[in-house]
Amino acid sequence: MSIHFDLSYANIKLSELKNRFDELSLANEKLMKKTGIGNDFLGWVDYPVQYDEREFSRIKQAAKKIQENCDALVVIGIGGSYLGAKAVISALTSPFYNEEPRVKRNAPKIYFAGQNISGKYIENLLALLEDQDVCVNVVSKSGTTTESAIAFRFFKEFLERKYGKDGAKDRIFITTDASKGALKFMATKEGYECFVIPDDIGGRYSVFTAVGLLPIAAAGIDIDAFIAGEKEGYEDYQNPNFDDNPCFQYALYRNVLYNSGKNIEILVDYDPSLEYISEWWKQLFGESDGKDGKGLFPVAVHFSTDLHSMGQMIQDGPKNHFETVLVIDEEQSEIKVLHDDADLEGLNYLAGKKIDAINEKAFKGTLLAHVDGGVPNGIIHLKKLDAFTLGKLIYFFEKACGLDGYLLGVNPFNQPGVEAYKKNMFALLHKPGYEALTTELEERL
Repeated sequence: MSIHFDLSYANIKLSELKNRFDELSLANEKLMKKTGIGNDFLGWVDYPVQYDEREFSRIKQAAKKIQENCDALVVIGIGGSYLGAKAVISALTSPFYNEEPRVKRNAPKIYFAGQNISGKYIENLLALLEDQDVCVNVVSKSGTTTESAIAFRFFKEFLERKYGKDGAKDRIFITTDASKGALKFMATKEGYECFVIPDDIGGRYSVFTAVGLLPIAAAGIDIDAFIAGEKEGYEDYQNPNFDDNPCFQYALYRNVLYNSGKNIEILVDYDPSLEYISEWWKQLFGESDGKDGKGLFPVAVHFSTDLHSMGQMIQDGPKNHFETVLVIDEEQSEIKVLHDDADLEGLNYLAGKKIDAINEKAFKGTLLAHVDGGVPNGIIHLKKLDAFTLGKLIYFFEKACGLDGYLLGVNPFNQPGVEAYKKNMFALLHKPGYEALTTELEERL
Protein backbone atom coordinates (compact mmCIF):
# COMPACT_ATOMS: atom_id res chain seq x y z
CA MET A 1 0.00 0.00 0.00
CA SER A 2 1.27 3.48 -0.80
CA ILE A 3 -0.02 4.70 2.58
CA HIS A 4 -0.08 2.61 5.76
CA PHE A 5 -1.12 3.64 9.29
CA ASP A 6 0.67 1.95 12.19
CA LEU A 7 -1.17 1.91 15.52
CA SER A 8 1.39 -0.27 17.31
CA TYR A 9 2.65 2.59 19.49
CA ALA A 10 -0.64 4.42 20.06
CA ASN A 11 -1.43 2.83 23.44
CA ILE A 12 -4.99 2.15 22.28
CA LYS A 13 -6.68 -1.21 22.54
CA LEU A 14 -8.15 -2.38 19.25
CA SER A 15 -11.46 -2.92 21.05
CA GLU A 16 -11.60 0.83 21.88
CA LEU A 17 -11.45 1.61 18.18
CA LYS A 18 -13.82 -1.08 17.05
CA ASN A 19 -16.39 -0.12 19.71
CA ARG A 20 -16.72 3.19 17.87
CA PHE A 21 -16.88 1.63 14.41
CA ASP A 22 -20.67 1.78 14.05
CA GLU A 23 -20.55 5.49 14.82
CA LEU A 24 -17.76 5.93 12.28
CA SER A 25 -19.70 3.98 9.64
CA LEU A 26 -22.66 6.32 10.13
CA ALA A 27 -20.37 9.36 9.78
CA ASN A 28 -18.90 7.85 6.62
CA GLU A 29 -22.35 7.26 5.15
CA LYS A 30 -23.35 10.87 5.82
CA LEU A 31 -20.11 12.08 4.27
CA MET A 32 -20.20 9.96 1.12
CA LYS A 33 -23.93 10.44 0.51
CA LYS A 34 -23.61 14.15 1.34
CA THR A 35 -26.45 14.10 3.86
CA GLY A 36 -24.54 15.36 6.93
CA ILE A 37 -24.20 18.86 8.33
CA GLY A 38 -22.36 21.23 6.01
CA ASN A 39 -23.28 19.16 2.97
CA ASP A 40 -23.33 22.25 0.77
CA PHE A 41 -19.49 22.09 0.94
CA LEU A 42 -19.00 18.41 0.17
CA GLY A 43 -18.08 18.73 -3.50
CA TRP A 44 -14.54 17.58 -2.66
CA VAL A 45 -15.77 14.12 -1.56
CA ASP A 46 -16.32 12.74 -5.07
CA TYR A 47 -14.30 15.37 -6.96
CA PRO A 48 -11.79 12.70 -8.09
CA VAL A 49 -14.49 11.19 -10.32
CA GLN A 50 -16.49 14.36 -11.03
CA TYR A 51 -13.93 17.03 -11.93
CA ASP A 52 -14.32 19.08 -15.10
CA GLU A 53 -11.90 17.58 -17.64
CA ARG A 54 -12.12 20.63 -19.91
CA GLU A 55 -11.10 22.88 -17.03
CA PHE A 56 -8.29 20.44 -16.21
CA SER A 57 -7.04 20.69 -19.79
CA ARG A 58 -7.20 24.51 -19.66
CA ILE A 59 -5.13 24.43 -16.46
CA LYS A 60 -2.42 22.44 -18.24
CA GLN A 61 -2.43 24.86 -21.18
CA ALA A 62 -2.19 27.89 -18.89
CA ALA A 63 0.64 26.25 -16.92
CA LYS A 64 2.55 25.71 -20.16
CA LYS A 65 1.98 29.34 -21.14
CA ILE A 66 3.30 30.47 -17.74
CA GLN A 67 6.37 28.25 -18.12
CA GLU A 68 7.10 29.67 -21.57
CA ASN A 69 6.57 33.33 -20.72
CA CYS A 70 7.91 34.03 -17.27
CA ASP A 71 10.90 33.64 -14.99
CA ALA A 72 8.71 33.83 -11.90
CA LEU A 73 5.10 33.10 -11.00
CA VAL A 74 3.62 34.96 -8.03
CA VAL A 75 0.68 33.15 -6.43
CA ILE A 76 -1.48 35.57 -4.45
CA GLY A 77 -3.76 34.06 -1.82
CA ILE A 78 -4.12 33.23 1.86
CA GLY A 79 -5.21 30.15 3.81
CA GLY A 80 -6.54 27.45 1.53
CA SER A 81 -5.92 29.71 -1.45
CA TYR A 82 -2.17 29.15 -1.20
CA LEU A 83 -1.31 26.48 1.41
CA GLY A 84 -2.18 23.45 -0.72
CA ALA A 85 -0.10 24.62 -3.66
CA LYS A 86 2.77 25.67 -1.39
CA ALA A 87 2.67 22.28 0.38
CA VAL A 88 2.77 20.20 -2.80
CA ILE A 89 5.41 22.32 -4.54
CA SER A 90 7.62 22.32 -1.43
CA ALA A 91 7.27 18.55 -1.05
CA LEU A 92 8.04 17.64 -4.65
CA THR A 93 10.79 20.09 -5.58
CA SER A 94 14.21 20.89 -4.17
CA PRO A 95 14.35 22.94 -0.94
CA PHE A 96 16.39 25.37 -3.06
CA TYR A 97 14.07 25.28 -6.06
CA ASN A 98 13.99 29.05 -6.66
CA GLU A 99 17.79 29.28 -6.47
CA GLU A 100 18.39 26.54 -9.04
CA PRO A 101 19.23 27.51 -12.66
CA ARG A 102 16.28 27.57 -15.04
CA VAL A 103 17.76 24.75 -17.12
CA LYS A 104 17.52 22.45 -14.10
CA ARG A 105 14.07 23.60 -12.94
CA ASN A 106 12.56 23.74 -16.45
CA ALA A 107 9.84 25.87 -14.84
CA PRO A 108 9.51 29.36 -13.34
CA LYS A 109 10.41 30.28 -9.80
CA ILE A 110 7.34 30.23 -7.56
CA TYR A 111 6.74 33.00 -5.02
CA PHE A 112 3.76 33.58 -2.76
CA ALA A 113 2.18 36.86 -1.73
CA GLY A 114 -1.01 38.00 -0.04
CA GLN A 115 -0.60 35.47 2.77
CA ASN A 116 0.36 38.17 5.26
CA ILE A 117 0.00 41.91 5.87
CA SER A 118 3.63 42.96 5.62
CA GLY A 119 4.71 45.99 3.67
CA LYS A 120 8.32 44.88 3.87
CA TYR A 121 7.48 41.48 2.34
CA ILE A 122 5.65 43.03 -0.63
CA GLU A 123 8.29 45.71 -1.12
CA ASN A 124 11.17 43.22 -1.08
CA LEU A 125 9.42 40.79 -3.42
CA LEU A 126 8.60 43.53 -5.93
CA ALA A 127 12.23 44.68 -5.86
CA LEU A 128 13.45 41.12 -6.40
CA LEU A 129 11.22 40.68 -9.45
CA GLU A 130 11.98 44.02 -11.09
CA ASP A 131 14.35 42.57 -13.70
CA GLN A 132 12.46 39.30 -14.24
CA ASP A 133 9.54 38.34 -16.47
CA VAL A 134 6.60 37.75 -14.15
CA CYS A 135 3.15 36.16 -14.22
CA VAL A 136 0.59 36.38 -11.42
CA ASN A 137 -2.09 33.94 -10.30
CA VAL A 138 -4.62 35.53 -7.93
CA VAL A 139 -6.70 33.08 -5.90
CA SER A 140 -9.76 34.27 -3.97
CA LYS A 141 -13.38 33.16 -3.97
CA SER A 142 -14.73 36.63 -3.29
CA GLY A 143 -11.86 38.76 -4.50
CA THR A 144 -12.22 40.96 -1.42
CA THR A 145 -10.03 39.06 1.07
CA THR A 146 -8.00 41.88 2.59
CA GLU A 147 -4.51 40.36 2.53
CA SER A 148 -4.63 39.08 -1.04
CA ALA A 149 -6.57 42.05 -2.42
CA ILE A 150 -3.94 44.46 -1.09
CA ALA A 151 -1.13 42.40 -2.63
CA PHE A 152 -2.88 42.17 -5.99
CA ARG A 153 -3.17 45.96 -6.24
CA PHE A 154 0.61 46.20 -6.04
CA PHE A 155 1.30 43.38 -8.51
CA LYS A 156 -1.32 44.57 -10.99
CA GLU A 157 0.32 48.01 -11.01
CA PHE A 158 3.75 46.34 -11.28
CA LEU A 159 2.74 44.30 -14.35
CA GLU A 160 0.96 47.19 -16.08
CA ARG A 161 3.94 49.46 -15.55
CA LYS A 162 6.33 46.78 -16.81
CA TYR A 163 4.35 45.44 -19.80
CA GLY A 164 1.58 47.95 -20.41
CA LYS A 165 -2.09 47.20 -19.84
CA ASP A 166 -2.42 44.83 -22.81
CA GLY A 167 0.80 42.98 -21.97
CA ALA A 168 -0.18 42.63 -18.32
CA LYS A 169 -3.54 41.14 -19.33
CA ASP A 170 -1.83 38.02 -20.70
CA ARG A 171 0.23 37.58 -17.52
CA ILE A 172 -2.60 37.65 -14.98
CA PHE A 173 -4.53 34.46 -14.20
CA ILE A 174 -7.55 34.58 -11.92
CA THR A 175 -8.94 31.69 -9.84
CA THR A 176 -12.28 32.69 -8.33
CA ASP A 177 -16.04 32.18 -8.29
CA ALA A 178 -17.67 31.00 -11.52
CA SER A 179 -20.11 33.89 -11.83
CA LYS A 180 -19.86 36.52 -9.10
CA GLY A 181 -17.53 38.55 -6.91
CA ALA A 182 -15.00 41.34 -7.34
CA LEU A 183 -12.34 39.20 -9.01
CA LYS A 184 -14.76 37.63 -11.46
CA PHE A 185 -16.04 41.10 -12.39
CA MET A 186 -12.48 42.37 -12.85
CA ALA A 187 -11.42 39.32 -14.89
CA THR A 188 -14.37 39.77 -17.25
CA LYS A 189 -13.80 43.50 -17.60
CA GLU A 190 -10.02 43.26 -18.16
CA GLY A 191 -9.98 40.02 -20.18
CA TYR A 192 -7.91 37.95 -17.74
CA GLU A 193 -7.95 34.18 -18.11
CA CYS A 194 -10.17 32.82 -15.36
CA PHE A 195 -10.47 29.49 -13.54
CA VAL A 196 -13.24 28.31 -11.24
CA ILE A 197 -13.37 27.61 -7.51
CA PRO A 198 -16.40 25.30 -7.25
CA ASP A 199 -19.23 26.62 -5.08
CA ASP A 200 -19.37 23.39 -3.07
CA ILE A 201 -15.66 23.16 -2.17
CA GLY A 202 -14.22 25.26 0.66
CA GLY A 203 -10.73 26.73 0.55
CA ARG A 204 -8.96 24.19 2.74
CA TYR A 205 -10.35 21.35 0.60
CA SER A 206 -9.55 23.01 -2.73
CA VAL A 207 -6.02 21.85 -3.59
CA PHE A 208 -7.31 19.44 -6.28
CA THR A 209 -9.14 22.27 -8.07
CA ALA A 210 -7.54 25.06 -10.10
CA VAL A 211 -6.68 26.69 -6.74
CA GLY A 212 -3.84 24.23 -6.29
CA LEU A 213 -3.46 22.64 -9.70
CA LEU A 214 -2.45 25.73 -11.70
CA PRO A 215 0.58 26.68 -9.55
CA ILE A 216 1.49 23.00 -9.08
CA ALA A 217 1.43 22.37 -12.83
CA ALA A 218 3.35 25.60 -13.50
CA ALA A 219 6.10 24.25 -11.23
CA GLY A 220 6.42 21.25 -13.56
CA ILE A 221 4.74 18.70 -11.28
CA ASP A 222 2.69 15.90 -12.85
CA ILE A 223 -0.91 16.82 -12.00
CA ASP A 224 -2.23 13.72 -13.79
CA ALA A 225 -0.40 11.56 -11.23
CA PHE A 226 -1.53 13.87 -8.42
CA ILE A 227 -5.20 13.46 -9.39
CA ALA A 228 -4.69 9.71 -9.88
CA GLY A 229 -3.49 9.47 -6.27
CA GLU A 230 -6.56 11.41 -5.12
CA LYS A 231 -8.79 9.02 -7.07
CA GLU A 232 -7.17 5.94 -5.53
CA GLY A 233 -7.70 7.50 -2.11
CA TYR A 234 -11.36 8.08 -2.91
CA GLU A 235 -11.72 4.40 -3.86
CA ASP A 236 -9.57 2.84 -1.14
CA TYR A 237 -10.98 4.86 1.75
CA GLN A 238 -14.51 3.66 1.08
CA ASN A 239 -13.42 0.15 2.10
CA PRO A 240 -15.87 -0.89 4.88
CA ASN A 241 -13.25 -3.19 6.44
CA PHE A 242 -11.69 -1.25 9.31
CA ASP A 243 -8.50 -3.34 9.25
CA ASP A 244 -7.86 -2.42 5.60
CA ASN A 245 -8.82 1.26 5.78
CA PRO A 246 -6.03 3.48 7.21
CA CYS A 247 -8.24 6.57 6.87
CA PHE A 248 -10.86 5.04 9.17
CA GLN A 249 -8.11 4.00 11.59
CA TYR A 250 -6.63 7.50 11.72
CA ALA A 251 -10.01 9.19 12.24
CA LEU A 252 -10.88 6.90 15.16
CA TYR A 253 -7.36 7.08 16.63
CA ARG A 254 -7.70 10.87 16.87
CA ASN A 255 -11.20 10.66 18.31
CA VAL A 256 -10.45 7.99 20.91
CA LEU A 257 -7.37 9.84 22.16
CA TYR A 258 -9.34 13.09 22.27
CA ASN A 259 -12.04 11.44 24.36
CA SER A 260 -9.37 10.04 26.68
CA GLY A 261 -8.28 13.57 27.60
CA LYS A 262 -5.68 14.40 24.96
CA ASN A 263 -6.35 17.82 23.47
CA ILE A 264 -3.27 18.42 21.30
CA GLU A 265 -2.21 16.49 18.22
CA ILE A 266 1.39 17.01 17.09
CA LEU A 267 2.12 16.20 13.46
CA VAL A 268 5.76 15.17 13.15
CA ASP A 269 7.92 14.97 10.04
CA TYR A 270 11.56 13.99 9.58
CA ASP A 271 12.15 15.61 6.19
CA PRO A 272 12.07 19.35 5.39
CA SER A 273 10.11 18.52 2.23
CA LEU A 274 7.06 17.86 4.41
CA GLU A 275 7.09 21.08 6.45
CA TYR A 276 4.36 22.77 4.41
CA ILE A 277 2.29 19.61 4.31
CA SER A 278 2.17 20.13 8.07
CA GLU A 279 1.15 23.77 7.63
CA TRP A 280 -1.66 22.74 5.26
CA TRP A 281 -2.71 20.00 7.73
CA LYS A 282 -2.86 22.56 10.56
CA GLN A 283 -5.33 24.70 8.64
CA LEU A 284 -7.39 21.70 7.55
CA PHE A 285 -7.97 20.39 11.05
CA GLY A 286 -7.80 23.71 12.90
CA GLU A 287 -10.54 25.39 10.86
CA SER A 288 -12.60 22.21 10.58
CA ASP A 289 -12.67 20.86 14.15
CA GLY A 290 -12.22 23.92 16.35
CA LYS A 291 -15.83 24.79 17.16
CA ASP A 292 -18.23 24.86 20.11
CA GLY A 293 -15.34 24.48 22.54
CA LYS A 294 -14.35 21.19 20.91
CA GLY A 295 -11.49 19.85 18.84
CA LEU A 296 -7.86 18.83 19.00
CA PHE A 297 -5.36 21.68 18.77
CA PRO A 298 -3.15 20.89 15.74
CA VAL A 299 0.57 21.53 16.15
CA ALA A 300 3.47 20.61 13.86
CA VAL A 301 7.11 19.93 14.66
CA HIS A 302 9.99 19.12 12.34
CA PHE A 303 12.48 16.56 13.64
CA SER A 304 15.28 16.23 14.29
CA THR A 305 15.46 20.07 14.25
CA ASP A 306 12.72 20.60 16.83
CA LEU A 307 14.02 17.84 19.11
CA HIS A 308 16.51 20.52 20.14
CA SER A 309 13.72 22.94 21.08
CA MET A 310 10.37 21.19 21.57
CA GLY A 311 11.66 17.71 22.39
CA GLN A 312 11.95 18.40 26.10
CA MET A 313 8.35 19.60 26.39
CA ILE A 314 7.00 16.64 24.40
CA GLN A 315 9.04 14.15 26.43
CA ASP A 316 8.62 15.50 29.98
CA GLY A 317 5.86 18.11 29.83
CA PRO A 318 2.17 17.61 30.68
CA LYS A 319 0.75 14.56 28.94
CA ASN A 320 -2.08 16.32 27.11
CA HIS A 321 -0.78 15.49 23.65
CA PHE A 322 -0.08 12.69 21.21
CA GLU A 323 2.01 12.50 18.05
CA THR A 324 1.20 11.49 14.49
CA VAL A 325 4.41 10.86 12.56
CA LEU A 326 4.82 11.14 8.80
CA VAL A 327 7.52 8.75 7.58
CA ILE A 328 8.80 8.37 4.01
CA ASP A 329 9.88 4.75 3.67
CA GLU A 330 11.88 5.17 0.46
CA GLU A 331 15.30 6.76 0.95
CA GLN A 332 15.51 10.30 -0.40
CA SER A 333 19.27 10.43 -0.90
CA GLU A 334 22.34 8.22 -1.32
CA ILE A 335 24.70 10.63 0.44
CA LYS A 336 26.91 9.03 3.14
CA VAL A 337 28.91 10.29 6.12
CA LEU A 338 32.55 10.90 5.23
CA HIS A 339 35.54 9.43 7.06
CA ASP A 340 37.92 11.87 8.74
CA ASP A 341 41.36 10.72 9.92
CA ALA A 342 41.44 13.08 12.89
CA ASP A 343 37.91 12.13 13.98
CA LEU A 344 37.80 15.01 16.46
CA GLU A 345 33.97 14.84 16.61
CA GLY A 346 34.02 11.09 17.19
CA LEU A 347 31.83 10.47 14.15
CA ASN A 348 33.89 7.84 12.34
CA TYR A 349 31.59 5.14 13.71
CA LEU A 350 29.05 6.61 11.26
CA ALA A 351 31.44 6.79 8.30
CA GLY A 352 29.96 5.12 5.24
CA LYS A 353 26.40 5.20 6.62
CA LYS A 354 23.71 6.97 4.60
CA ILE A 355 22.33 10.16 6.13
CA ASP A 356 18.82 8.80 5.55
CA ALA A 357 19.68 5.66 7.54
CA ILE A 358 20.85 7.83 10.44
CA ASN A 359 17.62 9.85 10.19
CA GLU A 360 15.64 6.62 10.39
CA LYS A 361 17.39 5.68 13.63
CA ALA A 362 16.65 9.17 14.97
CA PHE A 363 12.97 8.54 14.21
CA LYS A 364 12.94 5.12 15.88
CA GLY A 365 14.90 6.30 18.91
CA THR A 366 12.59 9.27 19.37
CA LEU A 367 9.51 7.11 18.89
CA LEU A 368 10.53 4.74 21.69
CA ALA A 369 11.59 7.58 24.00
CA HIS A 370 8.31 9.46 23.59
CA VAL A 371 6.18 6.34 23.94
CA ASP A 372 8.14 5.42 27.10
CA GLY A 373 7.47 8.97 28.30
CA GLY A 374 3.70 8.45 27.98
CA VAL A 375 3.09 10.03 24.57
CA PRO A 376 0.98 7.88 22.20
CA ASN A 377 2.28 7.72 18.63
CA GLY A 378 0.56 6.83 15.37
CA ILE A 379 2.72 6.46 12.28
CA ILE A 380 1.65 7.28 8.72
CA HIS A 381 4.01 5.47 6.37
CA LEU A 382 4.36 6.87 2.85
CA LYS A 383 5.90 4.33 0.49
CA LYS A 384 7.58 7.14 -1.44
CA LEU A 385 7.29 10.89 -1.89
CA ASP A 386 5.86 11.52 -5.35
CA ALA A 387 2.85 13.27 -6.89
CA PHE A 388 0.67 10.15 -6.79
CA THR A 389 1.33 9.36 -3.11
CA LEU A 390 0.93 13.01 -2.12
CA GLY A 391 -2.44 13.18 -3.88
CA LYS A 392 -3.56 10.11 -1.97
CA LEU A 393 -2.23 11.49 1.35
CA ILE A 394 -4.08 14.78 0.95
CA TYR A 395 -7.34 12.97 0.25
CA PHE A 396 -6.58 10.72 3.26
CA PHE A 397 -6.38 13.77 5.53
CA GLU A 398 -9.40 15.49 3.96
CA LYS A 399 -11.66 12.49 4.46
CA ALA A 400 -10.35 11.77 7.96
CA CYS A 401 -11.04 15.41 8.84
CA GLY A 402 -14.63 15.22 7.61
CA LEU A 403 -15.20 11.99 9.55
CA ASP A 404 -13.62 13.42 12.69
CA GLY A 405 -15.81 16.51 12.55
CA TYR A 406 -18.94 14.38 12.38
CA LEU A 407 -17.69 12.23 15.27
CA LEU A 408 -17.15 15.43 17.28
CA GLY A 409 -20.62 16.68 16.40
CA VAL A 410 -19.46 19.87 14.66
CA ASN A 411 -19.76 21.18 11.11
CA PRO A 412 -16.25 20.58 9.72
CA PHE A 413 -16.88 22.64 6.60
CA ASN A 414 -17.45 26.16 7.94
CA GLN A 415 -15.26 28.60 9.89
CA PRO A 416 -17.47 31.12 11.70
CA GLY A 417 -14.76 32.00 14.22
CA VAL A 418 -12.50 33.39 11.51
CA GLU A 419 -14.85 36.32 11.02
CA ALA A 420 -14.28 37.73 14.53
CA TYR A 421 -10.82 39.18 13.87
CA LYS A 422 -11.91 40.52 10.49
CA LYS A 423 -14.78 42.48 12.02
CA ASN A 424 -12.47 44.08 14.56
CA MET A 425 -9.78 44.82 11.97
CA PHE A 426 -12.28 46.47 9.62
CA ALA A 427 -13.64 48.60 12.47
CA LEU A 428 -10.17 49.71 13.54
CA LEU A 429 -9.37 50.60 9.92
CA HIS A 430 -12.56 52.72 9.81
CA LYS A 431 -14.19 50.70 7.06
CA PRO A 432 -17.63 52.18 6.25
CA GLY A 433 -20.42 50.39 8.08
CA TYR A 434 -18.37 49.56 11.18
CA GLU A 435 -18.56 52.97 12.93
CA ALA A 436 -20.28 51.78 16.13
CA LEU A 437 -17.81 48.96 16.64
CA THR A 438 -14.91 51.32 15.87
CA THR A 439 -15.82 53.53 18.83
CA GLU A 440 -16.19 50.54 21.18
CA LEU A 441 -12.86 48.96 20.20
CA GLU A 442 -10.89 52.20 20.31
CA GLU A 443 -12.16 52.83 23.85
CA ARG A 444 -11.00 49.35 24.87
CA LEU A 445 -7.58 49.96 23.38
